[in-house]
Amino acid sequence: MSYAMAGALQAAVYQHLLADPGVNALVGNAIFDALPAGDLPDVYVAIGTETVRDRSDTEGAGAEHRFTVSVVTDASGFGEAKAVAGAVSDALSGATPSLSRGRVVGFWFERAQARRTGRAGRVRQIDLRFRARLEDN
Repeated sequence: MSYAMAGALQAAVYQHLLADPGVNALVGNAIFDALPAGDLPDVYVAIGTETVRDRSDTEGAGAEHRFTVSVVTDASGFGEAKAVAGAVSDALSGATPSLSRGRVVGFWFERAQARRTGRAGRVRQIDLRFRARLEDN
């Protein structure tokens, strides 16, 4: 197994979302892997948690990465959050971004969960779960 591609995958996902016209039209550059200090935008995308499993075979090292991308907004209702989540899903489903180490074999959307969070449920959050199969080279 190799966890060595995790950083490369995170950087590629981040760059892929920043460059996507659909995502960019809705959130601009409000895409984070760590939330900035101070006030947050009204709607933003955050790259979140990750679970990795060995998928090595006789051909070489590989890993399956399951990771979360969250859409967060303080807008009332889920409409805006769902529009952004749809754009994120479109951008990443089936994507084959270039990695600084390894290569993407497959990229799939798995599931999503929309929920209210924050004080008195005022924040809307949609967590999208993706699966990426990587091979080290």
